[in-house]
Amino acid sequence: MAAQSLKIALAGNPNVGKSTLFNALTGSRQHVGNWPGKTVEKKEGRLRLDGEDVVIVDLPGTYSLTAYSIEEIISRDFIINERPGAVIAVVDAANLERNLYLVTQILELETPVILALNMSDIARNRGLHIDAQKLSRGLNGAPVIETVGSSGIGVDALKAAIRQTAASGEQRPARIPYSTAVETEITQLESAIRALPTLTEQYRPHWLAIKLLEADEDVLKRLEAYPALIEAGAAGAARIEAATGEDAETLITDARYGFIGGLVSDALTRPREAVETTSDKLDRILTHRLWGVPIFLLLMWVVFQITANVSAPLLDWVDGVIAGPLTHWTSGLLGALGLGGTWIEALLVDGVIAGVGGVLVFVPVLMALYLVIGVLEDSGYMARAAFVMDRVMRIIGLHGKSFLPMLVGFGCNVPAVYATRTLENESDRKLTGFLVTFMSCGARLPVYVVIGAAFFGAQAGNLIFAMYLLGIAVALGTGWALKKTVYRNKPPQPFVMELPPYRLPRLQTVWRQTWERTSGFVRKAGTIILATSILIWLLMALPASGDGSFNDVPPGDSVFGTVSQIAAPVFAPTGFGNWQATGSLITGLVAKEVVVGTMSQIFVGEAAAGEEEASTPPSFIDDVAFIGTSFAEAAVLTVQEIVNIVPRTVNIIPGIHMAEADFLGAGGEADDTSALESALPQVFTPLAAVAFTVFVLLYTPCMVTVAAMRHEFGTRYMLYQIAYTFAVAWLAAVIVYQGGSLLGLGG
Repeated sequence: MAAQSLKIALAGNPNVGKSTLFNALTGSRQHVGNWPGKTVEKKEGRLRLDGEDVVIVDLPGTYSLTAYSIEEIISRDFIINERPGAVIAVVDAANLERNLYLVTQILELETPVILALNMSDIARNRGLHIDAQKLSRGLNGAPVIETVGSSGIGVDALKAAIRQTAASGEQRPARIPYSTAVETEITQLESAIRALPTLTEQYRPHWLAIKLLEADEDVLKRLEAYPALIEAGAAGAARIEAATGEDAETLITDARYGFIGGLVSDALTRPREAVETTSDKLDRILTHRLWGVPIFLLLMWVVFQITANVSAPLLDWVDGVIAGPLTHWTSGLLGALGLGGTWIEALLVDGVIAGVGGVLVFVPVLMALYLVIGVLEDSGYMARAAFVMDRVMRIIGLHGKSFLPMLVGFGCNVPAVYATRTLENESDRKLTGFLVTFMSCGARLPVYVVIGAAFFGAQAGNLIFAMYLLGIAVALGTGWALKKTVYRNKPPQPFVMELPPYRLPRLQTVWRQTWERTSGFVRKAGTIILATSILIWLLMALPASGDGSFNDVPPGDSVFGTVSQIAAPVFAPTGFGNWQATGSLITGLVAKEVVVGTMSQIFVGEAAAGEEEASTPPSFIDDVAFIGTSFAEAAVLTVQEIVNIVPRTVNIIPGIHMAEADFLGAGGEADDTSALESALPQVFTPLAAVAFTVFVLLYTPCMVTVAAMRHEFGTRYMLYQIAYTFAVAWLAAVIVYQGGSLLGLGG
């Protein structure tokens, strides 16, 4: 190997197990970030071979290298500009013919190729036999390795192929045979390109000639400084069409498929009768035109039961540790330093710990959500969810593929906005982008959980489930209205999507995804939320009216309280027209997690201000004992909540009551779990609390999401989105509160 680390690219269609192979090759030696100047995720890892580092770059999943999407451009540019030592082309062995189209385009880039026939076990189960040697000969000697990334089969052979490629130097990839008319024009264009040294240094002449004949828009933009070359490409394409009656792009595509057909007919043996797999049998039920949607909703209901109830004991434990031992130790340390009772103690305890701690409490909730979503993704069900929802999405003029960004929105709206780039049609992108912010992201989840726990106890999961359903319903209603007005002339788009086989989720993969997403939330808590918490504390410490002084002012008389009081009347019809709720919503524009942090600072601070009784703080030993015993209790209660998913699900059916487990003999009655949950019923009625939750679900998304929308769709679109979401949220909250009051559900 050269002194510089060998660079290997991993390319393949979505859902071929590329990321699984990447994890098997690199293990824990990975770095996840974004491509420079892009919002698409970049995964890079290192593999140790013969004492040297090999850099493995996992390219975005694409079906081709034609510049229709940002993922395709990134993958193509990396191979062209970085010139990796080899590209490992990962294909689904059970869908060989369809997956090889991307491989033909990689071959045209004249880069050494290693073909990984992944999920080869599934191919064998379907009665398919692939002769790897014949396939290798058809690819001009390129290594062909059968792999099963989920179990590590073939990974050592893949490493050996990388070693062989590095040692043997440049491999000459197979060339796609084109028709005489096309080959003639390619040869002429190659000669013209070779006469321009600046181009030959950057691009392979053969590949560039093909792109000129295809009139690739991205390539033509990059060659604007060479108008004569562009004209030569257009003239060549015109001659091809005149001679054959077909346009050049169609002939080139047909030649690729002809090459693929020859490879497959020679190397692939199919069974006489199609073998029905377990995935086929499951899909007959899970994607059924009648049962598919109810099954999807039932699974989502179970997800939110796990999110709300199974994580609740650990949430209470984290809250107890932060509000108890951590606060005690911070106050004790500051007292020992002579800073007790000063503004520094107030900043750390009432600002940082109350604000950031009030958000970090919900790490168990988010981990539960990401864990369950990871299981559904890795099992192959999430792709089915998009397929099942296609019929529903057609109502609003979209297709099932548009539901994937919405599913991403359940985790975070920011990547959901950027995920619309996978849609080929511009109006589909804009309409989907307009709707994804109604998907309830993980940042809103802490608000639902704290409101649910404070007012509905064990039924909190039902509130959460209702919020997710309401978000989908509002998105569908908005989409239907836009279809009938703004997009009334938009023709329906075709829906093509590959469904991966079902498989048992891999614990390592699911845990890695869960950890990456949760750690991202924690990093945000250490930056945006920390800064916002300090700012809120400062505004609450500065007097705006009354006789207070710095750090000694009633919250309502502070700068923060005064500004919130000015805006509060807007929310009077919604039932939460107090300054505390208004202030929490204002800060929620920065990040939705901050809503809970602000409420902790306001409500808990007010409650603490009313309890001036001096009490002896627990000793250090008592605090340590509390951490241990409360964790053990939380672990037992977590198991109890897992067991209770079954009776709570069965109890949905009218007339059925199945007893729930009660391991600790608490009789189903939970104690007050946090100071915030105890304080909320003093400020909200249950109906006003539900209206507040609805408003949080629907109102203007966080600043980062707003910035993403501006970046993707422009300032005017962003302003429409801000105005529309706020208006819809306010109207929905008014309907919930006023309608509920008229029905006698509480004022």
